[in-house]
Amino acid sequence: MTKPRKQLVSLEATPYYHCISRCVRRAFLCGHDKQSDTSYEHRRAWLEEELIKQAQIFALDIAAYAIMSNHYHVVLHINAKQAKDWTDEEVINRWHMLYQGNQFSQRYRRGDALSNAEQAKLSEYVELWRERLHSISWFMRRLNETIARQANIEDQCTGRFWEGRFKSQALLDEKALAACMVYVDLNPIRANLAKTPETSDHTSVKHRSKKAKTAQTPNHPKQQAKALMPFVGNPRQPKPDGLPFRLTDYLELVDWTGRIIRKDKRGAIQKTIPLVLDQLGISVDNWMAMANEFEKTFKGFVGSSESLTKNIEYFNLERRVGLSSCNRYL
Repeated sequence: MTKPRKQLVSLEATPYYHCISRCVRRAFLCGHDKQSDTSYEHRRAWLEEELIKQAQIFALDIAAYAIMSNHYHVVLHINAKQAKDWTDEEVINRWHMLYQGNQFSQRYRRGDALSNAEQAKLSEYVELWRERLHSISWFMRRLNETIARQANIEDQCTGRFWEGRFKSQALLDEKALAACMVYVDLNPIRANLAKTPETSDHTSVKHRSKKAKTAQTPNHPKQQAKALMPFVGNPRQPKPDGLPFRLTDYLELVDWTGRIIRKDKRGAIQKTIPLVLDQLGISVDNWMAMANEFEKTFKGFVGSSESLTKNIEYFNLERRVGLSSCNRYL
């Protein structure tokens, strides 16, 4: 039975989630449909642009993404503190970038005077919108609706474009986060759509690599790709917001893993193991298994057995779902 979304997302457990949305039609989201000899390649840009645009409105950070022919992956970080710190006016302005709001918010933005009762009602809406503006469900809903409308107009048809629900996986610790991000970034490599990560179109790793090549200090958060969550390494406290690895170490790990995954390099494991992988304490065999089949290997929750045991109560579950896979690989 499908679980309610509130049982799959818990900020107390983790702010990181891997989301996957798949196209329900036989026709492609992107790419080239050989049966109809129709190219939908331009839709990759639609989705990438809208994904990045929405992330700048929501209190959500993009850690990784990959847009494929009939589905896409995105690793999101919920920035609840950012949403909490917004003023009421900023919440209203951000909501109006996505939707029309209501009569109270429209009048407020025009500078019209509101009665005490109207102001109180608007405040209720502001808190509701604040909650939605750091909700993964609302982010994915709005993103999928936008792309579906564009595709339906182009295809001159109506009806469902996406599967009923997007899939999500809670990433409970740094091991799970690193493995999932690399899995997402290497989607085009596994599908034989690209030979190297830096040439994988419409992926976060290409976006990051391109920016890193022009940066004087690529590991400095302010010199990294602005549309994506920055890497901050493992700094001393107080820890700045960002991914807990160095960008150059991550790019090395992605490149190293991609070389092994490529069919013409299968089994050619280099003797030198990337620093990040060594620090995470994951064996090469387990790492490659996750890099190839992360989505199939794990269910809704990913992390070490300790992380799973520690956080399972936050998801209102009676048993540790997927414990055997977590024990085996993490």
